[in-house]
Amino acid sequence: MARQFRRVVTGHNSEGKSIILMDGAPPQILEPMPQLFSHEIWETSAPADNTGQTDTAIRDPRIEPHDPAGTIFRYVEFPPDELLQDADVADAFAQMGSSDAHDSDSDVAGMHETQTTDYAIVLEGEMWAVMEEGETKLSANDVLIQRGTNHAWSNRSGKPALMLFVLIGANKRT
Repeated sequence: MARQFRRVVTGHNSEGKSIILMDGAPPQILEPMPQLFSHEIWETSAPADNTGQTDTAIRDPRIEPHDPAGTIFRYVEFPPDELLQDADVADAFAQMGSSDAHDSDSDVAGMHETQTTDYAIVLEGEMWAVMEEGETKLSANDVLIQRGTNHAWSNRSGKPALMLFVLIGANKRT
């Protein structure tokens, strides 16, 4: 079962006064693989638009921002790897609208590359950041800056882990 998060979004009323516009659970949670939950908190275009009252977390699934210069803010709950052994990873990336990001030629399940710079923060548990060459274990409060690299996530702890991600659209590497 997915965790519950409270999301508070500010805005402006018709007189231009600041208000609490939204207060409640994030409106969209994806479960592309068993017990792997992606809680979509907010998305921006570039530049960010603070007008209107649209809930930008309600969107077609995609790992990356829809605007190549935009941002995504999300929580991801990772189950232990052993719960994902039989998961169809290619289908999971398709469900997330990001089949093009998945590296189906890799021997590492979940290997993918996005055209983003990501701030990845481990909030609970531990995760392994797996690169094409090398890997490192991240524990609670560790931060990884992912710069458009082909990578995968591995939870080898036997317990769920929680991460917070901010993805920022970036120029494609040449």
